[in-house]
Amino acid sequence: NNMRVALTFDAEHPDRPHHLVGSEDRLRETLGSLEVRVTFFVQGRWAEAFPDQARRIAEDGHLIGNHSHYHAKMNLLTEAGLMEDIKAAAGAIETICKRDPAPWFRSPFGAGANDPRVRAALDRLGYRQVLWSATGDDWDHRETAQHMEDAAVESTRAHGDGAILLFHTWPSYTHEKIARIVARLRDEGATFVTVDDLDQKEIPDNFGEIDWAEFQQVISGNGPCNHERLAARRAAHEDGAWVRAAAAAYAAKQASKSTEAA
Repeated sequence: NNMRVALTFDAEHPDRPHHLVGSEDRLRETLGSLEVRVTFFVQGRWAEAFPDQARRIAEDGHLIGNHSHYHAKMNLLTEAGLMEDIKAAAGAIETICKRDPAPWFRSPFGAGANDPRVRAALDRLGYRQVLWSATGDDWDHRETAQHMEDAAVESTRAHGDGAILLFHTWPSYTHEKIARIVARLRDEGATFVTVDDLDQKEIPDNFGEIDWAEFQQVISGNGPCNHERLAARRAAHEDGAWVRAAAAAYAAKQASKSTEAA
């Protein structure tokens, strides 16, 4: 029942009300106590603003990737802007963390993963896109910490071996629940790896042609989508990871609502 799970954390400037001051160091300490090595995708400007925290992440031995410099949607940048942004982030990370983040890159919001210009810029600079196949929606302050925990576990279980689980360093939910998530996944037979331990074919680098409005409705539980429709969408795409994550998150949300009602 061995299931490899890559925990990934986007280290970036927080922009939501449930961010936790000092979250990065608390998260590092928790991961250390759990003896889990993870992958951090570091925003260049965040590393410049918080060099001590960024340096300690690298010193702890975690894998470091590039999460852009300005955290802009990459598909909105010009060709020159793409090259400048990716290089600026790499320079900041190398200077502060003493680590080359290549070849691991994650676009902010996953935006531009299908854009030929973004893909070409990453290829020229020696990067590959690393998206995710499971998520707890820790960025969404409208949800509860328990929803985040359940969605993270259920979406990872839905994907199975080789799941890449998305978190962020700044939400209070992440620090509050990461130990419980790790424990539950270990009970499911999970072993924790970094993205460089996975085969290239196991790393999603695009989400197919997604209707993002529909996706948001699905994960929020407010849309007309049901599991039959999700299954049909999954069959329509070679890589249905985003559908599995959405379906699991939706199921976890509904289960949480039922528990609260009881």
